[in-house]
This record gives sequence, structure tokens and C-alpha cells, in this order.
Amino acid sequence: MRFLKTCCVISICSILFSCEHKNPIVSFTFLQVNDVYEIAPLEGGKVGGMARVEKLHQDLLVENPNTFMFMAGDFLNPSLLGNVKVEGKRVKGRHMVEVMNAMKFDLVALGNHEFDLNESELQERLNESTFQWIATNPMHKINGELSRFTIENSNGSSALPKEVVFTVKNEDGVAMNIGLISATINSNPKDYVDYGDFYQAAIYANNTLLPKTDVIFGLTHLTIEQDKLLAKSLPNIPLIMGGHEHVNMSVPVGKAKITKADANAKTVYIHRITFNTETKETYIDSELRPINKTTGTDARIEKIVKKWNVLLNTELLEIMNNPLEVIHTASEPLDGRDAPIRSIQTNLGLLITKAMAFSFDNKVDGAIVNGGSVRIDDQLQGDLTGVDVFRILPFGGGVLKVDIKGALLIKVLNYGRLKSGKGAYLQRYNFDYNKEEKIWLHNSDKMDPNKVYSVAFSDYLLTGNDIPFLKKENKGILKVYKNKQNDKASDIRKAIIEYLKSIQ
Repeated sequence: MRFLKTCCVISICSILFSCEHKNPIVSFTFLQVNDVYEIAPLEGGKVGGMARVEKLHQDLLVENPNTFMFMAGDFLNPSLLGNVKVEGKRVKGRHMVEVMNAMKFDLVALGNHEFDLNESELQERLNESTFQWIATNPMHKINGELSRFTIENSNGSSALPKEVVFTVKNEDGVAMNIGLISATINSNPKDYVDYGDFYQAAIYANNTLLPKTDVIFGLTHLTIEQDKLLAKSLPNIPLIMGGHEHVNMSVPVGKAKITKADANAKTVYIHRITFNTETKETYIDSELRPINKTTGTDARIEKIVKKWNVLLNTELLEIMNNPLEVIHTASEPLDGRDAPIRSIQTNLGLLITKAMAFSFDNKVDGAIVNGGSVRIDDQLQGDLTGVDVFRILPFGGGVLKVDIKGALLIKVLNYGRLKSGKGAYLQRYNFDYNKEEKIWLHNSDKMDPNKVYSVAFSDYLLTGNDIPFLKKENKGILKVYKNKQNDKASDIRKAIIEYLKSIQ
């Protein structure tokens, strides 16, 4: 009898102990995308596509209901579709917001290209969004006063937070708080935006979260060097999910790491994370996952994408017969990223200007286009279609053959050279600068101020908007040749397409 009582006591204690000792491990997953401008697959349908990302998202939710999908900035602009007019208004990121609403993004950071939109356009996109934003350093400047950016809708007004907290639980009900902070690069100055000091703002947000969270992560849109600085200053953050560079990377900084996926969802990062609520240890298993046909497609998102593509194709068919025809295969990445195209001669800039010369049967001395006209902010590789060309130069415009005095041309080239980092920086064909001798060369010969050169210019450059003195009225411009409607030079994109077909 005593033996039975003892066994019962032991059994009851065991049950009580097992009930009280809960699993301290909480697992969760982050799905990271960044720098997404196109909702449909690229490279002839081979890579990317938001419907594919959503299929992966749903698969991850089945694997672990504690799955969060994050956008590390840059999605409202630039895009070809964003410049299409619907009901008299340019889309300007409306397509991205509709798709991302349907995908139910958990958190979205501001990138520099969100501020390509004017103040009212950005406010419209904010108001349309149903996902959570974070704005750690950017502030809204109104009449010289600073305030938080807000979302205004039928539910009232809500400010974009500087930090965000998510609570997750494991199957035993053990809960933990996950904190997130952000930081946005100051590379797109606008009158209605004050970027402040991203570094100090992030540190302040981190310190605010420390007492009320178990672990903090970063969701940033900075250069990799800026991300490294942040990671070194905030060693408690084990993972910074970033954007801006457009190429995938995983960079260790101490015990932490910085990850960035490829632009336009060609790849995404999956971070499977476990946190021990007793030891406070964090373990992160990061996987760079390609997004392609094998990913599968979410039918609901695909339907939205197709709706927007019908609008886009209607516009494109007015200009070319087959927008999706492969016209060129780029074995090396063509660099159209904002920073290089506005500061150094790139291979894409050379291709564009060669095409400009080609549009006049190469009967010009060279060609010049402003780097700011290139809006793709991406590297292109593999199969290129007409759609890709329109993504490169969504604003189009003609190519003008101009007879210009050498003295004015040298002045123009010097102006562009000194505007490195700005949209007025010039991409060129047949004009090179000798840094040692500080002279401009044409076909390896020193340029002659007294000579008249025949140059292919983008028509935008002749407006004086980027280079104030470069206008048709300038006495150094002797003649501007007019194009006919069907000429290759009538649209710079048509010129590029015809040039690429000629070298295929």
C-alpha cells in the first residue's frame, strides 16, 4: 500500500514538473526582399515575380506560422509601369502597393526611391497601404516644421513608427518580443523630407527597444559600408536585413551579419531563427533562395499582376509589335545602377550612346546622354526584351543630331564631369577624359575648340534643365537636325532596340 502511495506521489510530481517545464525555444522565420520595382517576372519570365514570392511566403507559413515578410526599401519607383497613365494619372507605385497589400507584408522600410515621388503622390501611396511601415530617421518637413509621416484613411491618422515590436509564441505558449529598427540613406534630397542622422536615429530606436524586447533586428536601406558602421555600433543586433546595392551579399560583422538579396526578387533571403528564452541566445540559419519557375506561383497575386500587365502591354503595343521578344543576350551585367551611372562611365551608358550614334548610321562624331535619364537602377544580364529597354529609359524622348562648336562641347563635357554623383553626369561615346593631361579626347586626339563636331544628344539635354547653358539658342550650337516620325532617332528606346538587334 505504501509502495502504491509512493508511486502515485512520484507520478503526480512528474506530471506537475512536465507541465511547468515548458520548451524555452521559440522559432520564427523572416522572408526578406529588397529593391523590387517590377511585379512580373523578368528575363523573359525566367526570374523574379511577386506571385512567386507569395507562393514561397505561403509555403513558409505552413512550415512555421511565425513567419514574417519584410521589404527593405525601394519599391515605389522607378518602374516602367509606374510611368504609365491610368485614368489620366501616372501609376507611381500604385501597382506595388496593391500587390504588397494582397501579399500582407508584415513590415516595410522606406528606401531612397520612395522619395522619387512628389509629396502628394507619396501620401497617396501611404494612404492606400494596409501593411505596416517603419520610418526610423526620415521625417516629414511641412513649412519648415518636422513631423512624422502619417497614413490618413477612414480609420483616422496614424504615424509611421520609429521602431516596431512583434510578439511570437511557441507551441507551449512561451512568448518573446522581437524588436525592429530601420535606417534610410540620405541620397535623394527633397524639400518635404528631412533624413536627419540615420546613425543616431537608429541608436536611439535600439535603446528604446532594449528594455521591452528579447532581441532586436535591423531592416535598413543603406550602403553596405553604412550598414557595417551600424552593425559595429549595435553589437546586440544579430542580423541587419538591408537593401540598396541590388546584388546579393551576406557580410559578417563580429558575431552579426548583414544580408541583401538581388533586386527585383531575383533572389530572396530566408532567415530561420531560433531564440532561447532562458539563455537569450539567438541562432540564425540564412538561405539565399532563387525565385524562378520552380518556386511556383500564387494564383491570387498572379491575377493582380496580369491586370496591371494588360495596362502596360496596351501602352507598349502602341510603340512596338512584340514587347517580350528577346532582342539581345547580355553575357556580362549591364550596369544601370543609380550610383555608377551618375558617376562613372558604365557599359550600359556606352551601349546607350553607341545606339544613339547608330540611329544616325554612325555619321556623327560621338554621342552624349545624361546619367539621370537612366532610371532602371539595376544590373541587367541574360536575355533582354523591349520591355527591359523601356525600363532603362521609361521617359523616352528623341535623339538629336547637333552641330556644335568644340569650345562649347568641351565646356559641356567638363560640366558633366564635375557633376559626378548627380543626374547631370554624362555617359559618352567617343569622348574620353585624360586625367593626367586634363584634356578631352575624341578618338584619342585632343579636342579642338575651333572645330565643329557632329554629336548625337538626348533631346532632354538640349532643354538646359541639367546643363543650364546647353540650349538650342546658344551660339555655340550651329544646327539641330530634325527627325522624321519613323526615324530610329525619333525615340531613344527605338534606337536602342534597333541597335541591339543589329549586334545580336
